[in-house]
Amino acid sequence: MRRRAAGAGIGVVFGVLLCWSGMSNPVVIRQALLFEQSYLFLFMFSAIATATIGTRLLAGRSAPPVRERPQQRHIVGSVIFGLGWGVADACPGPVLTQVGQGIAWSLFTLVGVVAGVYAFQRHGSPAASSPRANEDTELATELSPASAG
Repeated sequence: MRRRAAGAGIGVVFGVLLCWSGMSNPVVIRQALLFEQSYLFLFMFSAIATATIGTRLLAGRSAPPVRERPQQRHIVGSVIFGLGWGVADACPGPVLTQVGQGIAWSLFTLVGVVAGVYAFQRHGSPAASSPRANEDTELATELSPASAG
């Protein structure tokens, strides 16, 4: 129960930061995608730099990140993500903050996100047939909150 409460708290803080930073504002997103403003890109790059440093610092304490060469599925996924971002003026993170802000058309974006995740789960991941998939499943089971008891 504590983990769920902590997760909910982190989610609320993340949502507040997305709203405060302007990353859920469709106008800010549109201006960035049209290369009219650099604010969003600078904000994202600072977040990536912070995450990279944090990952490096934590690398000795947990399983190392899985690294693989880009495959066709990565390219196709990035194109779909980019098109969706451009059309909807939102990536999956800010969609719920937009719904919370009362941006009515963000409900359509949310339906698209849910449908995409459902389709992916229903048809399975291409990586699921790889030998590494069994190791990943075992690791995920070991690290899941349910296995922590």
